Amino acid sequence: MAKKDRKAKLKQAMTIAKLYYEENLGQTAIAEKLQVSRPTISRSLQIAKEEGLVKIKVENPFVDFQTLAEALSEKYKADIQIVPDQYQSQKTMLNRLGAYTALYLTKIVQPTDIIGIGWGKTIHAVTSHLEKQEITGVQTVQLKGGFSFDYEKTYAYESINELANAFNAQAQHLPLPTFFDERTTKEFVEQDRFIRSILNLGKKANIALFTVGSVRKDALLFNLGYLDERQKKKLRDEAVGDIVSRFIDEQGQIVNHELDHRTVGIELTELQKKEHSILVAGGAKKAAAVHAVLKAGYANYGIFDSVLAQNLIDYEL
Repeated sequence: MAKKDRKAKLKQAMTIAKLYYEENLGQTAIAEKLQVSRPTISRSLQIAKEEGLVKIKVENPFVDFQTLAEALSEKYKADIQIVPDQYQSQKTMLNRLGAYTALYLTKIVQPTDIIGIGWGKTIHAVTSHLEKQEITGVQTVQLKGGFSFDYEKTYAYESINELANAFNAQAQHLPLPTFFDERTTKEFVEQDRFIRSILNLGKKANIALFTVGSVRKDALLFNLGYLDERQKKKLRDEAVGDIVSRFIDEQGQIVNHELDHRTVGIELTELQKKEHSILVAGGAKKAAAVHAVLKAGYANYGIFDSVLAQNLIDYEL
């Protein structure tokens, strides 16, 4: 970020933080007062925290993670689990999330289950911790296209293969890009019998495992060579993040229908139908996107770290 842009961002973050914390204005009121979007308010408040403009001391009213998990489960009407900070002596948040979710997955999977997964570093942290199971009859499938035009790794190939190996299944890859340049091209390709069978298997999956992406400049989906700077800026202004590569606003609604029509993979409404629709995520920067996903009911299970969980408590439904 250029010095001038950074200074402007910090100045805006300070203005918004003062209105929010000192004058007790809500995010909607601030958005109307400053004539900016709600996602901009959320991001500015997060920047204020990250840059030390705002220092918050949390007096945790919850005696343990179980109480916090129960509060979030009640709030979002979903089964929320929180990974202990010292889980299995794993040194990083990502590895703790991965190890915990991997164990959880092995406990719920039954013969004849169909497991669909997304991709990214968080999902790979899960699949890389999976141990070989004594089970047969399971099917595994990718829920979205994962081919990248850039050198940034999506871990799409590694994740589906590790998942299939753990459950003695054949990996069903979706060998397509995340986005096509033209909607007509995407629709034509999806008429192929093989591609159509993979997409249908994703719809039939009773278990879906996925994470969310942010709209920060370092977001993985922003660095795969699909989107130009104008498209990225528009998404940063309108979206709080993405779920299975579909960008959503704070209500969980698609923000760019033209891009969505070019997106390869499962529809968000299909996630709502799953027996186990499992969202795994960690870190404060994912809070806005996770809140939107849970609010819209795309996930009925959530596995989060304690930092993300504490941030979610503060979000209004």
